[in-house]
Amino acid sequence: MIRISIDAMGGDFGPEVVIPGAAIALERHPDIRFVIYGLAERVEPVLAKYPKLQAASEFRVSEMAVRMDDKPGQALRNGRGKSSMWQALEAVKDGEADACVSAGNTGALMAMSKFCLRMMPQIERPAIAAIWPNSRGEGIVLDVGATIGADAPQLVNYAVMGAGMARALFEVKRPTVGLLNVGVEDVKGLDEIKEAGQILRDTPLDGFEYYGFVEGNDIGSGTVDVVVTEGFTGNIALKTAEGTARQIANLLRQAMSRTWLAKIGYLFAKGAFDRLREKMDPNKVNGGVFLGLNGVVIKSHGGANADGIAAAIEVGYDMVRNKLLEKITADLSHFQHSAPLNLKTDEAAPSDEDQA
Repeated sequence: MIRISIDAMGGDFGPEVVIPGAAIALERHPDIRFVIYGLAERVEPVLAKYPKLQAASEFRVSEMAVRMDDKPGQALRNGRGKSSMWQALEAVKDGEADACVSAGNTGALMAMSKFCLRMMPQIERPAIAAIWPNSRGEGIVLDVGATIGADAPQLVNYAVMGAGMARALFEVKRPTVGLLNVGVEDVKGLDEIKEAGQILRDTPLDGFEYYGFVEGNDIGSGTVDVVVTEGFTGNIALKTAEGTARQIANLLRQAMSRTWLAKIGYLFAKGAFDRLREKMDPNKVNGGVFLGLNGVVIKSHGGANADGIAAAIEVGYDMVRNKLLEKITADLSHFQHSAPLNLKTDEAAPSDEDQA
Protein backbone atom coordinates (compact mmCIF):
# COMPACT_ATOMS: atom_id res chain seq x y z
CA MET A 1 0.00 0.00 0.00
CA ILE A 2 1.10 3.57 -0.73
CA ARG A 3 0.06 5.96 2.01
CA ILE A 4 -0.71 9.57 1.14
CA SER A 5 -1.51 12.36 3.57
CA ILE A 6 -3.98 14.96 2.35
CA ASP A 7 -4.41 18.58 3.42
CA ALA A 8 -8.16 18.63 2.82
CA MET A 9 -8.46 22.35 3.59
CA GLY A 10 -6.05 23.54 0.89
CA GLY A 11 -6.97 25.28 -2.34
CA ASP A 12 -9.76 27.60 -3.40
CA PHE A 13 -12.53 25.08 -2.66
CA GLY A 14 -11.23 22.93 0.21
CA PRO A 15 -12.83 19.55 1.04
CA GLU A 16 -15.65 20.01 -1.48
CA VAL A 17 -13.07 19.40 -4.26
CA VAL A 18 -10.19 17.69 -2.45
CA ILE A 19 -12.29 14.77 -1.15
CA PRO A 20 -13.90 13.95 -4.56
CA GLY A 21 -10.41 14.17 -6.10
CA ALA A 22 -9.10 11.64 -3.61
CA ALA A 23 -12.06 9.37 -4.44
CA ILE A 24 -11.16 9.51 -8.14
CA ALA A 25 -7.53 8.66 -7.39
CA LEU A 26 -8.62 5.70 -5.24
CA GLU A 27 -10.76 4.32 -8.07
CA ARG A 28 -7.70 4.39 -10.34
CA HIS A 29 -5.27 3.09 -7.70
CA PRO A 30 -7.00 0.84 -5.14
CA ASP A 31 -3.67 0.31 -3.31
CA ILE A 32 -3.66 3.91 -2.00
CA ARG A 33 -4.49 4.55 1.63
CA PHE A 34 -5.16 8.11 2.80
CA VAL A 35 -4.62 10.03 6.01
CA ILE A 36 -6.86 13.08 5.68
CA TYR A 37 -6.45 16.22 7.79
CA GLY A 38 -8.96 19.04 8.11
CA LEU A 39 -11.72 20.71 10.09
CA ALA A 40 -14.35 18.18 11.19
CA GLU A 41 -17.36 20.33 10.30
CA ARG A 42 -16.05 20.77 6.74
CA VAL A 43 -14.58 17.36 5.97
CA GLU A 44 -16.85 14.79 7.61
CA PRO A 45 -20.08 15.67 5.69
CA VAL A 46 -18.24 15.44 2.36
CA LEU A 47 -16.29 12.31 3.24
CA ALA A 48 -19.53 10.54 4.24
CA LYS A 49 -20.66 10.77 0.59
CA TYR A 50 -17.76 8.55 -0.50
CA PRO A 51 -17.97 5.28 1.48
CA LYS A 52 -15.15 3.58 -0.46
CA LEU A 53 -12.82 6.48 0.25
CA GLN A 54 -13.94 6.57 3.86
CA ALA A 55 -13.09 2.89 4.23
CA ALA A 56 -9.61 3.46 2.74
CA SER A 57 -8.89 6.56 4.83
CA GLU A 58 -8.21 7.71 8.33
CA PHE A 59 -9.57 11.17 9.10
CA ARG A 60 -7.74 13.24 11.71
CA VAL A 61 -9.23 16.48 13.00
CA SER A 62 -7.15 19.66 12.72
CA GLU A 63 -7.59 22.77 14.81
CA MET A 64 -7.13 25.25 11.96
CA ALA A 65 -6.47 25.69 8.26
CA VAL A 66 -3.83 27.83 6.53
CA ARG A 67 -5.51 30.53 4.46
CA MET A 68 -4.54 31.14 0.85
CA ASP A 69 -3.53 34.73 1.65
CA ASP A 70 -1.44 33.95 4.75
CA LYS A 71 2.20 34.96 4.58
CA PRO A 72 4.65 32.04 4.93
CA GLY A 73 6.05 33.23 8.27
CA GLN A 74 2.58 33.87 9.64
CA ALA A 75 1.36 30.43 8.54
CA LEU A 76 4.39 28.76 10.11
CA ARG A 77 4.03 30.57 13.42
CA ASN A 78 0.27 30.11 13.73
CA GLY A 79 -0.15 26.72 12.07
CA ARG A 80 2.83 24.74 13.32
CA GLY A 81 1.60 21.55 14.96
CA LYS A 82 -2.12 22.25 14.57
CA SER A 83 -2.97 23.17 10.97
CA SER A 84 -4.07 20.57 8.42
CA MET A 85 -1.10 21.52 6.22
CA TRP A 86 1.50 21.02 8.95
CA GLN A 87 -0.07 17.77 10.17
CA ALA A 88 -0.12 16.33 6.64
CA LEU A 89 3.59 17.11 6.32
CA GLU A 90 4.33 15.75 9.78
CA ALA A 91 2.74 12.44 8.78
CA VAL A 92 5.48 12.09 6.15
CA LYS A 93 8.17 13.05 8.63
CA ASP A 94 6.92 10.48 11.16
CA GLY A 95 6.67 7.71 8.57
CA GLU A 96 2.87 7.52 8.71
CA ALA A 97 2.59 8.60 5.06
CA ASP A 98 4.80 8.17 2.01
CA ALA A 99 3.82 11.48 0.38
CA CYS A 100 1.89 14.66 1.17
CA VAL A 101 -0.49 16.44 -1.20
CA SER A 102 -1.82 19.97 -0.66
CA ALA A 103 -3.52 22.56 -2.84
CA GLY A 104 -2.88 25.23 -0.24
CA ASN A 105 -0.81 28.40 -0.06
CA THR A 106 2.44 27.72 -1.97
CA GLY A 107 4.68 29.92 0.18
CA ALA A 108 3.29 28.47 3.39
CA LEU A 109 3.63 24.91 2.12
CA MET A 110 7.24 25.52 1.12
CA ALA A 111 8.13 27.14 4.45
CA MET A 112 6.47 24.38 6.43
CA SER A 113 8.01 21.65 4.25
CA LYS A 114 11.52 23.00 4.77
CA PHE A 115 11.00 23.42 8.50
CA CYS A 116 9.25 20.09 9.09
CA LEU A 117 11.04 17.75 6.66
CA ARG A 118 14.36 19.60 6.26
CA MET A 119 16.50 19.69 3.13
CA MET A 120 18.63 16.86 1.79
CA PRO A 121 22.26 17.15 2.97
CA GLN A 122 23.54 18.14 -0.48
CA ILE A 123 20.77 20.69 -1.17
CA GLU A 124 20.39 24.10 0.42
CA ARG A 125 17.58 25.52 -1.71
CA PRO A 126 14.51 23.63 -2.96
CA ALA A 127 12.93 23.62 -6.40
CA ILE A 128 9.37 23.18 -7.61
CA ALA A 129 9.29 20.86 -10.60
CA ALA A 130 6.27 21.11 -12.91
CA ILE A 131 5.04 18.53 -15.41
CA TRP A 132 4.81 20.31 -18.77
CA PRO A 133 2.82 19.04 -21.78
CA ASN A 134 4.82 19.19 -25.01
CA SER A 135 4.78 17.90 -28.57
CA ARG A 136 6.36 14.59 -27.51
CA GLY A 137 4.07 14.03 -24.54
CA GLU A 138 5.29 15.50 -21.26
CA GLY A 139 8.46 17.00 -19.85
CA ILE A 140 9.66 18.52 -16.57
CA VAL A 141 10.56 22.16 -15.92
CA LEU A 142 12.22 23.33 -12.69
CA ASP A 143 12.40 25.61 -10.78
CA VAL A 144 9.01 27.25 -11.37
CA GLY A 145 8.93 29.44 -8.30
CA ALA A 146 10.54 28.06 -5.14
CA THR A 147 13.74 30.13 -5.21
CA ILE A 148 14.41 33.43 -6.95
CA GLY A 149 17.85 33.38 -8.53
CA ALA A 150 20.30 30.48 -8.56
CA ASP A 151 24.06 30.13 -8.86
CA ALA A 152 25.82 27.50 -10.95
CA PRO A 153 25.98 24.77 -8.26
CA GLN A 154 22.28 25.21 -7.55
CA LEU A 155 21.40 24.92 -11.25
CA VAL A 156 23.52 21.78 -11.46
CA ASN A 157 21.74 20.27 -8.46
CA TYR A 158 18.40 21.14 -10.07
CA ALA A 159 19.54 19.24 -13.16
CA VAL A 160 20.40 16.17 -11.11
CA MET A 161 17.12 16.27 -9.16
CA GLY A 162 15.03 16.92 -12.28
CA ALA A 163 16.65 13.96 -14.00
CA GLY A 164 15.84 11.78 -10.99
CA MET A 165 12.22 12.88 -11.18
CA ALA A 166 12.11 12.13 -14.92
CA ARG A 167 13.43 8.65 -14.25
CA ALA A 168 10.78 8.13 -11.58
CA LEU A 169 7.85 9.65 -13.50
CA PHE A 170 8.59 8.70 -17.10
CA GLU A 171 10.63 5.56 -16.31
CA VAL A 172 13.42 6.48 -18.74
CA LYS A 173 16.94 5.30 -17.89
CA ARG A 174 18.85 8.35 -19.17
CA PRO A 175 16.63 11.43 -19.51
CA THR A 176 18.02 14.41 -21.42
CA VAL A 177 18.54 17.68 -19.53
CA GLY A 178 18.92 21.20 -20.91
CA LEU A 179 19.66 24.58 -19.32
CA LEU A 180 17.20 27.33 -20.31
CA ASN A 181 19.10 30.19 -21.91
CA VAL A 182 18.71 33.10 -24.35
CA GLY A 183 20.53 31.13 -27.03
CA VAL A 184 22.12 27.76 -27.64
CA GLU A 185 25.64 29.11 -28.19
CA ASP A 186 28.11 28.56 -25.34
CA VAL A 187 29.02 32.27 -25.22
CA LYS A 188 25.45 33.45 -24.56
CA GLY A 189 23.66 33.90 -21.27
CA LEU A 190 24.40 34.80 -17.68
CA ASP A 191 27.68 33.71 -16.13
CA GLU A 192 26.03 31.27 -13.72
CA ILE A 193 24.25 29.51 -16.60
CA LYS A 194 27.45 29.23 -18.62
CA GLU A 195 29.32 27.95 -15.56
CA ALA A 196 26.62 25.36 -14.85
CA GLY A 197 26.80 24.20 -18.46
CA GLN A 198 30.56 23.83 -18.19
CA ILE A 199 30.24 21.74 -15.02
CA LEU A 200 27.68 19.45 -16.63
CA ARG A 201 29.83 19.03 -19.73
CA ASP A 202 32.96 18.22 -17.70
CA THR A 203 31.34 15.72 -15.32
CA PRO A 204 30.85 12.02 -16.18
CA LEU A 205 27.08 11.57 -16.02
CA ASP A 206 25.48 8.28 -15.09
CA GLY A 207 21.77 8.97 -14.55
CA PHE A 208 21.12 11.44 -17.36
CA GLU A 209 22.49 13.04 -20.53
CA TYR A 210 23.29 16.75 -20.68
CA TYR A 211 21.93 18.14 -23.94
CA GLY A 212 23.23 21.72 -23.66
CA PHE A 213 21.45 25.08 -23.72
CA VAL A 214 17.79 25.23 -24.79
CA GLU A 215 15.54 28.20 -25.55
CA GLY A 216 11.97 29.01 -24.56
CA ASN A 217 10.46 27.39 -27.66
CA ASP A 218 12.17 24.10 -26.77
CA ILE A 219 9.96 23.72 -23.69
CA GLY A 220 6.85 23.16 -25.78
CA SER A 221 8.56 21.16 -28.50
CA GLY A 222 9.95 18.63 -26.03
CA THR A 223 13.57 18.96 -27.15
CA VAL A 224 14.70 17.58 -23.77
CA ASP A 225 13.03 15.65 -20.96
CA VAL A 226 14.07 18.18 -18.30
CA VAL A 227 14.44 21.96 -18.63
CA VAL A 228 16.40 23.65 -15.83
CA THR A 229 16.12 27.32 -14.85
CA GLU A 230 15.79 29.43 -11.70
CA GLY A 231 12.49 30.25 -10.02
CA PHE A 232 11.93 33.78 -11.34
CA THR A 233 12.26 32.81 -15.00
CA GLY A 234 10.53 29.47 -14.50
CA ASN A 235 7.48 31.00 -12.85
CA ILE A 236 7.10 33.59 -15.60
CA ALA A 237 7.36 30.84 -18.22
CA LEU A 238 4.71 28.78 -16.41
CA LYS A 239 2.24 31.66 -16.05
CA THR A 240 2.85 32.72 -19.67
CA ALA A 241 2.09 29.21 -20.90
CA GLU A 242 -1.09 28.98 -18.81
CA GLY A 243 -2.24 32.38 -20.05
CA THR A 244 -1.48 31.49 -23.66
CA ALA A 245 -3.47 28.27 -23.37
CA ARG A 246 -6.50 30.16 -22.04
CA GLN A 247 -6.13 32.79 -24.76
CA ILE A 248 -6.04 30.19 -27.53
CA ALA A 249 -9.10 28.45 -26.08
CA ASN A 250 -11.02 31.76 -25.98
CA LEU A 251 -10.00 32.70 -29.51
CA LEU A 252 -11.08 29.30 -30.85
CA ARG A 253 -14.39 29.58 -29.02
CA GLN A 254 -15.02 33.03 -30.49
CA ALA A 255 -14.02 31.93 -34.00
CA MET A 256 -16.22 28.83 -33.91
CA SER A 257 -19.33 30.81 -32.83
CA ARG A 258 -18.95 33.73 -35.22
CA THR A 259 -20.95 32.40 -38.19
CA TRP A 260 -23.29 29.51 -38.94
CA LEU A 261 -20.70 28.06 -41.30
CA ALA A 262 -18.11 28.12 -38.53
CA LYS A 263 -20.56 26.38 -36.18
CA ILE A 264 -21.16 23.64 -38.75
CA GLY A 265 -17.42 23.28 -39.23
CA TYR A 266 -16.99 22.92 -35.47
CA LEU A 267 -19.42 20.00 -35.43
CA PHE A 268 -17.32 18.16 -38.03
CA ALA A 269 -14.09 18.91 -36.14
CA LYS A 270 -15.47 18.41 -32.62
CA GLY A 271 -13.37 15.32 -31.96
CA ALA A 272 -10.15 17.17 -32.80
CA PHE A 273 -11.15 20.15 -30.67
CA ASP A 274 -11.97 17.87 -27.73
CA ARG A 275 -8.52 16.28 -27.96
CA LEU A 276 -6.92 19.73 -28.09
CA ARG A 277 -8.95 20.88 -25.09
CA GLU A 278 -7.88 17.84 -23.11
CA LYS A 279 -4.24 18.37 -24.06
CA MET A 280 -4.39 22.00 -22.90
CA ASP A 281 -6.33 21.31 -19.69
CA PRO A 282 -4.03 22.22 -16.76
CA ASN A 283 -5.92 19.76 -14.54
CA LYS A 284 -4.54 16.86 -16.57
CA VAL A 285 -0.93 17.68 -15.64
CA ASN A 286 -1.56 19.12 -12.19
CA GLY A 287 0.92 18.59 -9.39
CA GLY A 288 4.26 20.29 -8.79
CA VAL A 289 6.90 18.30 -6.91
CA PHE A 290 8.98 19.95 -4.17
CA LEU A 291 12.47 18.63 -4.85
CA GLY A 292 15.36 18.67 -2.37
CA LEU A 293 13.35 17.72 0.72
CA ASN A 294 13.63 14.63 2.90
CA GLY A 295 10.16 13.60 1.83
CA VAL A 296 7.76 13.66 -1.12
CA VAL A 297 5.54 16.77 -1.20
CA ILE A 298 3.16 17.54 -4.06
CA LYS A 299 1.66 20.99 -4.60
CA SER A 300 -1.63 21.05 -6.47
CA HIS A 301 -2.86 24.18 -8.23
CA GLY A 302 -5.14 26.06 -5.84
CA GLY A 303 -7.92 26.32 -8.40
CA ALA A 304 -7.80 22.67 -9.48
CA ASN A 305 -11.03 20.71 -9.86
CA ALA A 306 -11.52 17.14 -8.62
CA ASP A 307 -9.75 15.69 -11.67
CA GLY A 308 -6.82 18.03 -11.01
CA ILE A 309 -6.58 16.92 -7.37
CA ALA A 310 -6.64 13.30 -8.52
CA ALA A 311 -3.82 14.05 -10.98
CA ALA A 312 -1.72 15.61 -8.20
CA ILE A 313 -2.30 12.58 -5.97
CA GLU A 314 -1.26 10.32 -8.85
CA VAL A 315 2.00 12.27 -9.22
CA GLY A 316 2.71 11.57 -5.55
CA TYR A 317 1.76 7.93 -6.07
CA ASP A 318 4.18 7.60 -8.99
CA MET A 319 6.98 9.38 -7.11
CA VAL A 320 6.70 6.92 -4.22
CA ARG A 321 6.15 3.82 -6.34
CA ASN A 322 9.20 4.59 -8.49
CA LYS A 323 11.38 5.58 -5.51
CA LEU A 324 11.99 9.25 -6.29
CA LEU A 325 13.95 10.01 -3.12
CA GLU A 326 16.22 6.99 -3.55
CA LYS A 327 16.98 7.94 -7.15
CA ILE A 328 17.74 11.57 -6.32
CA THR A 329 19.91 10.62 -3.33
CA ALA A 330 21.91 8.15 -5.41
CA ASP A 331 22.28 10.58 -8.32
CA LEU A 332 23.40 13.44 -6.08
CA SER A 333 25.94 11.22 -4.32
CA HIS A 334 27.36 9.96 -7.62
CA PHE A 335 27.49 13.45 -9.11
CA GLN A 336 29.15 14.96 -6.04
CA HIS A 337 31.93 12.40 -6.27
CA SER A 338 32.33 12.85 -10.03
CA ALA A 339 32.10 16.65 -10.28
CA PRO A 340 35.27 18.61 -11.05
CA LEU A 341 34.61 21.07 -8.20
CA ASN A 342 32.83 21.35 -4.90
CA LEU A 343 29.15 21.89 -5.69
CA LYS A 344 28.13 23.04 -2.24
CA THR A 345 25.86 26.02 -2.65
CA ASP A 346 26.27 29.49 -1.20
CA GLU A 347 26.93 29.37 2.54
CA ALA A 348 25.03 32.65 2.92
CA ALA A 349 21.76 31.11 1.78
CA PRO A 350 18.96 32.02 4.22
CA SER A 351 17.94 29.43 6.78
CA ASP A 352 14.44 28.06 7.22
CA GLU A 353 13.90 30.37 10.18
CA ASP A 354 15.16 33.42 8.24
CA GLN A 355 12.83 32.74 5.30
CA ALA A 356 9.89 32.11 7.63
